[in-house]
Amino acid sequence: MGVIAPFLLVPCTRGFKLVMLYNPYSSGSAMSYVEKHLIEGETIIYETRLHWIVLIGSVLLGLLFGLTGVGMFVLSARATGEKGAASESMTILGAAFLAVALIFIARGILVRNATEMTVTNKRVFVKVGLAARRTIELLLSRVESIGVEETVMGRLLGYGTVIVHGTGGTPEIFNKVAHPLEFRTQVQQQIEKSPGNSR
Repeated sequence: MGVIAPFLLVPCTRGFKLVMLYNPYSSGSAMSYVEKHLIEGETIIYETRLHWIVLIGSVLLGLLFGLTGVGMFVLSARATGEKGAASESMTILGAAFLAVALIFIARGILVRNATEMTVTNKRVFVKVGLAARRTIELLLSRVESIGVEETVMGRLLGYGTVIVHGTGGTPEIFNKVAHPLEFRTQVQQQIEKSPGNSR
């Protein structure tokens, strides 16, 4: 049994089948890290994650291996009947290349989804990683500033670097975040709305 997020590979009478663990776009999706750690009276205002551009490397590698695998299958089909052993070897190689392609793409999706940046009416959350996890939770009153840096490409595609400054802490830097300006705006709006705001 193996996992290809968000699917589970389950053995069945005809081999294996993929079972969807959850639909991230449905109302019944699995709870995020933040949803599991909300305190009483706290609601999620805004959520973002890494931009899709972080998938480019994984997708390109996936395409490279995938196309090679398809090429192996085509060569195997042409060689059928002439050289049985060679045809079988190419089929196995083709399947191996396709499996590697899926692994690269699945890994890229996992890495992207492993980062959550959330603004609630009380705190700012940042969670990075799956197995080895790093989390930052700042009360709105402890947020000193949110810096945003964007390259020309970042401005065109909608991503940038977010720098979170907490009171008395070191700056936390997060690269290739989707909609960084909106994230900063939402934090600033919630700080303004917070009851203890004196700024």
